Formats: sequence, structure tokens, C-alpha cells
Amino acid sequence: MFSDKDLKWLIIPLVIEQFLAVTVGMADIIMISGAGEIAVSGVSLVDTINILLINIFAALATGGAVISAQYLGKKDRKTACISANQLLLVSGTISIGIMFFALIGNKIILNVIFGQVDSAIMKNAQIYFFLSSLSYPFLSVYNSSAALFRAMGNSRISMFTSLCMNIINIFGNAILIYGFGMGVEGVGIATLISRIVAAIIMLVLIRIPTYDIYIESFCLKFDFQIIKQILQIGIPNSLENSMFQVGKILVMSLVASFGTVAIAANAVSNTIAGFAVIPGMATGLSLITIIGQCVGANDYKQAVYYTKKIMKITFAALAIINCFIIIFVPAIVSIYKLSDETTNLTIQIIRYYSICCIFIWPLSFTLPNTLRAANDVKFTMIIAIISMWTWRIGFSYILGNTFGLGVFGIWVAMTIDWLFRGICLTGRFFKGTWKDKEIISRIKSDTF
Repeated sequence: MFSDKDLKWLIIPLVIEQFLAVTVGMADIIMISGAGEIAVSGVSLVDTINILLINIFAALATGGAVISAQYLGKKDRKTACISANQLLLVSGTISIGIMFFALIGNKIILNVIFGQVDSAIMKNAQIYFFLSSLSYPFLSVYNSSAALFRAMGNSRISMFTSLCMNIINIFGNAILIYGFGMGVEGVGIATLISRIVAAIIMLVLIRIPTYDIYIESFCLKFDFQIIKQILQIGIPNSLENSMFQVGKILVMSLVASFGTVAIAANAVSNTIAGFAVIPGMATGLSLITIIGQCVGANDYKQAVYYTKKIMKITFAALAIINCFIIIFVPAIVSIYKLSDETTNLTIQIIRYYSICCIFIWPLSFTLPNTLRAANDVKFTMIIAIISMWTWRIGFSYILGNTFGLGVFGIWVAMTIDWLFRGICLTGRFFKGTWKDKEIISRIKSDTF
């Protein structure tokens, strides 16, 4: 179903897109670092919440993308287009609700989660959270539309849109932070403007009828049969991602108790860590398209073949990029202008993280996308939740507090979580239970 050329044109733009996404996050931290570690800490705390909400939008987008890809695999373009419309409608509605909740509860939410934080850090966090909240609906539209283009096998559209978004963001940061001295406000405003532009671009492009999936005219009427299909994948995926990020937020509260050095080292480490897994993120997204269409065509033999092929590519790519990071991490960290103590701690964290990325990360994060694209989302959700609460959260407190490893202990606990997930998910894949989780044929026969 997919030639080597098809895979190349699907994966390479995804790698570039993921690189751009991580780069803009890194640029935010680098640019705001000029305002001091307090500003860096404020932005990093809010980004923990932002990532939680972004993953909810991404999970819904994945649900829509899987359903649309499966309909394309069945050669049912009409229903794929209907699914696209319903995805934008439901994700837009949910994101608007989340936006109002975040705007109204700004101070309360931050105080509940990060109550122990220094008042100066909290003030910066409140400003950044307010501006971030305004961008949620636009980010949701972008994510959903990008997922739909990937479902068609067209990842170049989302890549070019991401490029535009990141250029606007970085130049906006430069103008507002350095030109107008706006600090955290400048980062927030630049992010908001870039997401608005990206959403507009995607809405224009998704209406072009030459694409396999397009929306001729936006329908504001909910089609609950289609929404049910989307949510059967989107809700478990969203719960999985939400629990993952809730765990990170709880752990972030522990990080905050270790002081400004730990918060700043954790923030910078998270940014650099994003680069370490770029190829894996890209290949994982490609699996949604590839396996979704294979499952839609009821060709599980090819689904297994492409999963193994993509996993080999992922392991090789992560080995290359992480060896580079391990060697050059001192030079990379020096860009952030951190104190000596924070710099040394960051280097220690990143080198450990990169080693684990090479051997464990693909099994925990790339492989499960095969199961999700085949509708086996409940299993991945259950494993993720059990692993999160047992290993990542439980061991973070044990290693960080009881054994006195501090923020480094939290990163060790995270990789133990990876290992447990990887073992369970690999067993599930080779057992083949995921091959009997078909959704669209069963529901379609009842409703269309």
C-alpha cells in the first residue's frame, strides 16, 4: 500500500514539522532566559499545563485521523469528509470550553497546582497562562486539520503551516521581548498570534476539493454516529494523554519544592529532550496514517510489516540523534545562560535521558500508535495509567525525596515508566490481539 517513496514523503515532512515544533519551544525558553531564571520558571510551569491541554486536542485529532484514514482505506471518501467536519466541530467546541475554564480559573488553577512557588514566578505564570488560554481554540483547529492531512498521507501541508507558525512566533518573540521589553507577555502574545494564523491557513486549505479529505461547507450540526466513532478512539487516547500529563503536573509540584535551580534545570532539560525524540514522534505519527489505512482495507499482514519497518527506522534514527546530543550537550546547555549549578544538573539529566531514548523510548511511544490506529486504544490507556501512577509518580517521590536524588530521581522514575510500558505494548503487538478491534465496519453497518 505504501512504497518506499510514499514513506519518505510522509515521514520526512513529519520530522521537519516536529523539529520546528520543538525549536519554537526552545526559542521561547532561550529568548525569555534573558529576563532571568524566574521568568523561565514561570513559563515552564504553565507549559506543563499547556502540554496537558494540547495533548487532549491532539488525542481528539488522532481519533478523527484514525477514523478518516480507515474510511479512506475502505475507499469511502464521502464518509471520510463527513468525519473531518465532525472532528473540527467537536474539537472546536471542547477547546472553547477549556479556554473559558482556564481564563476564569487562571489564578485558582495555578495556586492549586503550584502553590509553593515563589510569588514572582507565580506572577509570570499567571500572565503567560492567560495569553496561552486565548490560543486554545486556534491550536485545536490547527491540530485537527493537520491530523486530517496526515491521514491522507499528505504531511507536507502541516509541515509548511508549522513553518509559518514558528517563523511568526520567533520573530514575534524577538520584537516583543527585545524590542519592547515585554518579557513573559511577549512570549504569550507571539504564541497567540502564530496559532491564529496557523488555524486560518488550515481552515482555508481543508476546503480545497482536490484533496482526498476536504470540507465543502462547514456543518454546525452534530452527527452523533460519526462523533461516536471519533470518540471511541479519541476519549481513551485523551484519557491516556491526560493522565500522562496530570502525572507530570503532580511531579512538577515536587520539582517546584526543590527550588529554582531544579525548576530551571527541569525546564531546559525538557526542551532539549524534545529534540532527542523528534524522529520517533514523526514515525509515530506516520503509523497513524499507515496502519489506519491498512486496517481500513482489512490488510493486517501489511500492518504488521509496516510496523516492523517503521520501528527499525525509529531505533536507528534515535541512536544517531541521541549520540550527537550526548557528545554536544555541554555546548547546547551553554546557550541558555544558566548558573553553573543548573548547567551541571541539566547535563547530567540529558545524558541519562538520551541513553534511555535509544533503547526504550520507541517501544513505549512509537509502537503503541499501531495499536491506536487499529482501535486497540483501551489497552494502551490502561497500561499507561497503571504505569504512570505506579512508576512515574510513585517512584518520583521515592527516588526524589526518600533517596534524595532530587529532580534527577524524577527523570529516572520516568524511564522506569517507559520500560514497563514498552514490555507490555511489545507483548500485545506480537500476541496480535489488536487485530480484532474493528470499529467502522460494525458501526457503519448499523447507521448508514
